[in-house]
Amino acid sequence: MTPFGLHMRTLRAQRGITQKEMAQALNVSSAYLSALEHGKRGKPTWALIQSILHYFNLIWDDADALVKLADMSDPRMIIDTAGLSPKATLLANRLAGSIDCLAEEDMDALLKILDQSQRLK
Repeated sequence: MTPFGLHMRTLRAQRGITQKEMAQALNVSSAYLSALEHGKRGKPTWALIQSILHYFNLIWDDADALVKLADMSDPRMIIDTAGLSPKATLLANRLAGSIDCLAEEDMDALLKILDQSQRLK
């Protein structure tokens, strides 16, 4: 499941909405909506994101948060390290090769490091 999918599922559950009801309202199939929630589909289109924002009547910070989650929820991310240091290429490849072995605590620690480095920019 992607962060976007988890958030969308949480919003549905809070409002008592089924996947089928939401899919009909968004004019997509229930299978597509399920695949989107479970990360078996790529990042949703901007048009679909806008439809979801309107469907849940999200504005301001809530809308921004959902858009950011969609941007960070591509289940097939490609990291282009061309032009970066050899360490950057090594890091990208090591992460790709071992991400399925990392414990939740390790991922939290790595995310914290990334968050801190972003704040320094």
